[in-house]
Amino acid sequence: MWEYTDKVKEYFLEPKNVGSIDDANAVGEVGSLACGDALKLFLKIEDGVITDAKFQTFGCASAIASSSALTELLKGKTIDEAQKITNKDIADFLGGLPKEKMHCSVMGQEALEAAIKNYYGEKVEKVELEGELVCHCFGVTDELIRRAIRENDLKTVEDVTNFTKAGGGCGDCVPRIQELLDEVRGQAHTEAPAEKKPLTNIQRMQLVMQVIDEEIRPSLRKDKGDIELVDITGTVVQVALRGACTNCPASQLTLTDFVQKTLRELVDPDIVVKEVSA
Repeated sequence: MWEYTDKVKEYFLEPKNVGSIDDANAVGEVGSLACGDALKLFLKIEDGVITDAKFQTFGCASAIASSSALTELLKGKTIDEAQKITNKDIADFLGGLPKEKMHCSVMGQEALEAAIKNYYGEKVEKVELEGELVCHCFGVTDELIRRAIRENDLKTVEDVTNFTKAGGGCGDCVPRIQELLDEVRGQAHTEAPAEKKPLTNIQRMQLVMQVIDEEIRPSLRKDKGDIELVDITGTVVQVALRGACTNCPASQLTLTDFVQKTLRELVDPDIVVKEVSA
């Protein structure tokens, strides 16, 4: 799995400035629960200075740490100073983020931009709907991808996935992402190879989560059972059965003939499902 800095761990385990501000005069909200990450940023601005900042987020450890870091960076800043904060500043504040988690810092920058627009009374467009929708799985547009490439000097499709999540689902948008990379970097477009590329770790993880949520869990719940995803290491998927599945004599058949078979069909033929007691 990913290596986190001590500061990321600190800001995840003991997040700063969690919550809302009742009299906030700048609020920015980005992401969506459907995409697995969402952030709502509350700012109190007095005489052009940010006197308080709080957040509410739904996401992973990096999303919580990045949101917490952003609020610490904002306090005491003027609006002009705040507008210069980038996702790199958020990541640097934390001592770095795993490349697969850089999209969490990007979400913080987007929430800040939305909050400042809200403060000035400007219409806040839904970020994921601006421009051509490239990644339908995570609602990422061409404009967001172009910006991420330019501002972070991204060079590969995997880089784009790490920063924006685009391409981390079904993978159908990978050729379009490559076109955008070639366009922004001034390179001639080359056709993507016909054969399907191996899944990256983040693509595999996102697909496993999606298939469990949309295919496996609904079927188990019909019989009052449930399943919890515990961890993913390469192609090994660790799960814990819940509800009626816990004491079911056919639980091992459920794991191999249904859970593992479904994940192999829809995600990766090399997946091995193991039950853990967590």
